[in-house]
Amino acid sequence: RSLQINKISLPPNHPHLAMSYNNIGTVYADMGEYSKALSSHERSLEIKKIVLPSNHPDLAASYNNIGAVYKNMGEYSRALSSYERSLEIKKISLPPNHPDLAMSYNNIGNVYDDMGEYSKALSSYERSLEIKKIALPPNHPDFARSYNN
Repeated sequence: RSLQINKISLPPNHPHLAMSYNNIGTVYADMGEYSKALSSHERSLEIKKIVLPSNHPDLAASYNNIGAVYKNMGEYSRALSSYERSLEIKKISLPPNHPDLAMSYNNIGNVYDDMGEYSKALSSYERSLEIKKIALPPNHPDFARSYNN
């Protein structure tokens, strides 16, 4: 309903529309309806590409969401490509040891793990852990995930 109202009341490429499509995509992904999730996330990304600078962190978030859907669909090369694009943007737009970079390396590691490329997975997981050691307090719960991976 929010999307319908926004479509009527806002210009066709307004950032609020991108947010609506993103949120709908997240719900579809949670429901396991990956083709619908992908379509919504891609529409969100299209709008963001028009209204935001090319290295805006919101674009990185969209690429991350698309990567997650592809990963859940078992399309690992597409997931990896999306996660890597997200990481590229984050490297430009965020400080070098920002926790979001650690998340990206972790996501990339998860894809490599699913692909059976364990040495690449380990390398990504270790990079994620290195960043967390700098960016987070020593007893942060994210360390448990890193050490588990």
